[in-house]
Amino acid sequence: MRYGIDASNLVSGGGTNHLINLLTHINGVTDSKTSITVWASNKLRAEIPRTKGIDVITVPDINGSSLKRLFWQMRKLPYLAQDVCDSILVPGGIAGNHSIPMISMCRNMLPYEISEAFRYGISYMLIRLFYLWILQSRTFHNSSGVIFLSDYARDRVISQIGKIRGKTVLIPHGINSRFFCKPRIQRRLDSYSMKDPFRLLYVSVVDVYKHQWNVVEAVSQLRNTGMPIRLDIVGPAYPPSLRRLTKALNIWDTGRSFVGYHGNIAHTELHHLFHKSDGFVFASTCENFPNILLEAMASGLPIACSNRRPMTDIVNGGCVLFDPLHPQSIAEAINMMIMDVSLRDRISNSVYEMASDYSWEKCSIKTFDFIDKCTS
Repeated sequence: MRYGIDASNLVSGGGTNHLINLLTHINGVTDSKTSITVWASNKLRAEIPRTKGIDVITVPDINGSSLKRLFWQMRKLPYLAQDVCDSILVPGGIAGNHSIPMISMCRNMLPYEISEAFRYGISYMLIRLFYLWILQSRTFHNSSGVIFLSDYARDRVISQIGKIRGKTVLIPHGINSRFFCKPRIQRRLDSYSMKDPFRLLYVSVVDVYKHQWNVVEAVSQLRNTGMPIRLDIVGPAYPPSLRRLTKALNIWDTGRSFVGYHGNIAHTELHHLFHKSDGFVFASTCENFPNILLEAMASGLPIACSNRRPMTDIVNGGCVLFDPLHPQSIAEAINMMIMDVSLRDRISNSVYEMASDYSWEKCSIKTFDFIDKCTS
């Protein structure tokens, strides 16, 4: 089997992490008669494992502007791929008209969540999301198979674009082994102090649907009651949202005494942050399959989480839920979690056990098995 992978529009984040792990854990998938051709940027090419049978190709158009890359992807790649591949996987969800079987992936839910998209207001981002809706929906309809990461994503997309003609399958992502850390014995609240506070971590891109500013206000409310708590926010930022976060910090923590924003940290280093933290908070209102939540679960941390799907499906009643749009709700959930040491202990053990079901080995095997089914 000659597999092709169009990774030309994978730039950073979950998409690149998925592809790297997919190709890192292909043991048992490939053999001497199997080849994998990947089209990727120079940056991604450097991160893809050097494994026998995997050929990574880059061209100037992939490394150029987004419009140049899209034109190459839609017009030129289909002709290149048909000569060297029996099928092509499109993890980025956008592709041209391929003559060989195409298997696409649904990764981005923002184009299918209208209320979330309008958080950007009348802006370039809103127009971009509308355009993505058109391109992705077209790709899904033209695919021999579509891979969904969650039941929620499959239900939501099909309800908007109608029945998909090709096969569909649910294949969740895995978790890197370095994140797994057996739950620690939970400390009593009176063992913390303002100098040695409960360290709450929030890792995610700072964006309009992540609501970091609401978490800052919630933590400020708890500090005002005397609770020894500190919030660490980690992740890259959408500039307008970073300004909103900075404004919130200037209101609720002018001296930066209990909230720290650390910007983007390499994914290869994130597990150290998880293992040094006492708890995790996740306040997103729009997700497909948030791997960062899985990584917090694997780290054995007690978690306070958004009450929106698919988060509720993933934690399956294993943590404290809140309404991410209301700081008071967030504060109440965090307070409940921190005050009750036995609750923290139950949460950390429950989510750690659930995280063990996710592996990149399973993801890789299921993905290539599905490609084979769509090709035969």
